[in-house]
Amino acid sequence: MESIRYGRISKRTGAWVRFFNSGRWEEPAKYHLQFKSDIDNLSHVSGEPKSKRRSGCPVSISLDLLGDRWSLLVIRDLMVRGLRTFKEFQAAGEGIASNILADRLRKLESAGIIGAEAAETDGRRVNYRLTEKGIDLAPVLLELLIWGARHEETGAPCAVIAEIEKNREGVLAEARRRWRERDSTPLIPKF
Repeated sequence: MESIRYGRISKRTGAWVRFFNSGRWEEPAKYHLQFKSDIDNLSHVSGEPKSKRRSGCPVSISLDLLGDRWSLLVIRDLMVRGLRTFKEFQAAGEGIASNILADRLRKLESAGIIGAEAAETDGRRVNYRLTEKGIDLAPVLLELLIWGARHEETGAPCAVIAEIEKNREGVLAEARRRWRERDSTPLIPKF
């Protein structure tokens, strides 16, 4: 009889591995990659609380978390502009109302996309930071930036967008490095 064991590969992506083995665990295991959504019905696997979803479609679920303009702009400001505080987000020039900003920060934090931490210089102030789940949105934001500049009239200089488009991997690597090292230097200029 074949025994089955589950083990999580990546907390970030939600990917799980199901190990199949015939008898001895010392033998090389054949494995099959499964995603968290495939095995959520298993009682021995812990998971996040579920909310009512329209469907199981990954695009639909992603839009439930990120489908409004304010959420993605907060993520953009954290990722590429180096903004960290409520006050900085409000002054970013997008015209977000304070109640909407507070709501989006709460939603992004409860979704595990951002985290709040006390400022080093003043423990009463809160700095926001992308989590690993949040920084994994870098390719999505990069492609939105390129797509928007290519198909719509924007304030982004063509030379900057052309350089970003030509060097996608380098831009993504730099965004991740700055996140990892807590470097809040802006990655791209404000348009």
